[in-house]
Amino acid sequence: MQHKSDVEAADALKHAYQQIRSEISNVIVGQDEVVKFVLISIFSNGHCLLVGVPGLAKTLLVQTVSQVLDLGFNRIQFTPDLMPSDIIGSEILGEDRTFKFIPGPVFSNIILADEINRTPPKTQAALLEAMQEKSVTAAGVTHKLSQPFFVLATQNPIEQEGTYPLPEAQLDRFMFKVSLNYPSFKEELQIVKNTTSTTQQSVSKILNAEQIIYFQQLVRNIPVADNVLEYAVKLVAKTRPDGEFAAPQVKRLLNWGAGPRASQFLILGAKCHAVINGKYSPDIEDVQAVSRPILSHRIVRSYHAEAEGLSTDDIIEQLF
Repeated sequence: MQHKSDVEAADALKHAYQQIRSEISNVIVGQDEVVKFVLISIFSNGHCLLVGVPGLAKTLLVQTVSQVLDLGFNRIQFTPDLMPSDIIGSEILGEDRTFKFIPGPVFSNIILADEINRTPPKTQAALLEAMQEKSVTAAGVTHKLSQPFFVLATQNPIEQEGTYPLPEAQLDRFMFKVSLNYPSFKEELQIVKNTTSTTQQSVSKILNAEQIIYFQQLVRNIPVADNVLEYAVKLVAKTRPDGEFAAPQVKRLLNWGAGPRASQFLILGAKCHAVINGKYSPDIEDVQAVSRPILSHRIVRSYHAEAEGLSTDDIIEQLF
């Protein structure tokens, strides 16, 4: 898949994005913001965490995305008794008395880690290497995962029964943390109409693995002005209570700020956001557009912020 110039390739990505959105809307009603961030994370070669109560079509959304992108798809249901080997695979003794590796469900393109916070930290950590290094190690041997590789995880709200909070190191591996809300009355009417009749909604394949890898490379090639780069890094630095750019209210409202990975994702996300909106280079508005789902799970509120009922989004709003 070659284009004469990066401009032509950027136009092709914008067109493909619009087609994908249109196909997904045949199955998923509403949730426009969620779909946008899932697709940006895929084209930016990141991972996405979807948070919401059961029944908001999180699993259906991920399945639909994998169909439209014509990618391999595996769903792992996280439960309290799930073991790391159930995810990455294990060594078994063959008939010829030698050990051989049987790959687990993580060996696919799109992994749906369903209800990831229902399993203990030891099993959650089995995904860490796969998400960062795009490989897994079993019995001292490293096995490469197929490309492209994304983890789209769903999480139930922490307050629910039987959940284990994700450790900060695991959360930091996710490019976006996106919250799903209940559909509006009109959207729910449409959902019920679509799902209680005999008509089956189908989707067409728009891109394949090779094209996605090409577009991921294109997103990295997009130029960024120095002032936009500085804005993104400064925005992240503002979240660190003991940093030189921290505002007085940040010192009071936050215990912990975002790390350098947030700055990297802000720039990658802004590049992709610019292209799907028809621009060839991101500006400060693009950084702001992707900043909430990138920063919200990387900052830790203080006792004062919780007492005042301020959410992480409220604090990020103040940083602008």
